[in-house]
Amino acid sequence: MTECFDCDNCKESLYGRKYIQMDVGPYCIACYDAHFANTCNECKELIGHDCRELYYEDRHYHEHCFRCFRCDRSLADEPFTCQDEELLCNDCYCSEFSSKCVACEKTVMPGSRKLEYNGQTWHEHCFLCSSCQQPIGSRSFVPDKKDYYCVPCYESKFAPRCTRCKKSLTKGGVTYRDEPWHKECFVCTGCKTPLAGQQFTSQEDNPYCVKCFGNLYAKKCSACAKPITGFGGGKYVSFEDRHWHHNCFNCARCASSLVGKGFVPHNDEVLCRDCSSDL
Repeated sequence: MTECFDCDNCKESLYGRKYIQMDVGPYCIACYDAHFANTCNECKELIGHDCRELYYEDRHYHEHCFRCFRCDRSLADEPFTCQDEELLCNDCYCSEFSSKCVACEKTVMPGSRKLEYNGQTWHEHCFLCSSCQQPIGSRSFVPDKKDYYCVPCYESKFAPRCTRCKKSLTKGGVTYRDEPWHKECFVCTGCKTPLAGQQFTSQEDNPYCVKCFGNLYAKKCSACAKPITGFGGGKYVSFEDRHWHHNCFNCARCASSLVGKGFVPHNDEVLCRDCSSDL
């Protein structure tokens, strides 16, 4: 007696027919498609046993229905992105949602090296110095209106130059007589001591520290022989061709201050009136 071999659903004999073996038993093709086949999310028809089935996030598709929503390209063997429930190929997604390079106006593909500045995007190889036309890459740059410069080109083109060494000033510096100087270049004409942040004066447009100016050009006090520079609020008294610091202008006999008082010159000395009456 022949053993029964029937479809588990319709009970028709499967001898000589195609069938699909499931855990619960064998099924003829018609019953398998009716009970187990998924419905295509695109065309809403069953995906038969003999069709290549693709699925994405619990959605199932015929192979020929799994296509880009924009250009209708097959996505069966292509990378794709889902945007607002729509499947898009990489080209369409990038064209619609990715940034455009300001320089070449082409799409900046996801994952590619790029530079973003002030709301604009460039391919890394398109972001060029406006002067030397070399890619700036990850180096520092200086924006100037609609142009962008690498630091060496900007310094060469726009940065002020030191009056002494003629090199660019990139930071800090000193202004003297409306001219720019590096701090390290702005030194005393005499002793070469840096003058930035120090008191100084000039002689024939050359800067001097207080000490050098006093030694070289200042009047000398007739009493102490030290320079009279006038720095620090220092005052002095002059009489004929002689000069004194205020605190040095004293009577040669009694040492009382003669500032603002009458005095009498006697040879190389100055005397108060009381001491001069004894002469």
